[in-house]
Amino acid sequence: MAYRRTPAVQERLDALRTTLIDSAIGLIARHGYGGCSISAVAAEAGVGTGTVYRHFANKGELFAEVFRIVCSREVSAAVESGNCARTAEGDRVSAVTASVRTFAERALRAPTLAYALLVEPVDPQVDTERLLFRESFRDALAVAIAAAVEAGEIPEQDASVTAACLVGAIGEALVLPLARGAADAAIIPALLTFTLRSLGSPT
Repeated sequence: MAYRRTPAVQERLDALRTTLIDSAIGLIARHGYGGCSISAVAAEAGVGTGTVYRHFANKGELFAEVFRIVCSREVSAAVESGNCARTAEGDRVSAVTASVRTFAERALRAPTLAYALLVEPVDPQVDTERLLFRESFRDALAVAIAAAVEAGEIPEQDASVTAACLVGAIGEALVLPLARGAADAAIIPALLTFTLRSLGSPT
């Protein structure tokens, strides 16, 4: 008879996996991707390296999961901010600018983590998650842009292309501040102005 894990055992394993992921997130936020290793994650979590390998085959697999979780969280925060702005201000363009502002502000508050997510050299498994993250953020912005076009707030345009350009521009604008760990106070207003001009917004 095949062994079946009891609910209690599965719960403990799931909790340990969560601890490992949380430990990895903490490490990458402090040291970047290059400063992380399986042994460092194990030490951070208070377990042996063998325990980590029982959950993840290698560093790439572990940090692909980390990127998946953190990137999803960042996109969700940007989308939520956009939805709140649209409700509060009553226009669709505000949803786009609020999402851009939230994404940039959160990145600048955690520069080492954001730099790792956006541009730091990583393993191929992790890079796949990075591309999916860019696609997800693009799609979220595209929905808001398309709504603004439909409402007549901005000119007709390919929402996906505009969104992709914005995602690329935001990343490029943030690279140096993130690498230096020092934010320029003018960067957020400049990004918002750029966003409005890219959309063709009259405001």
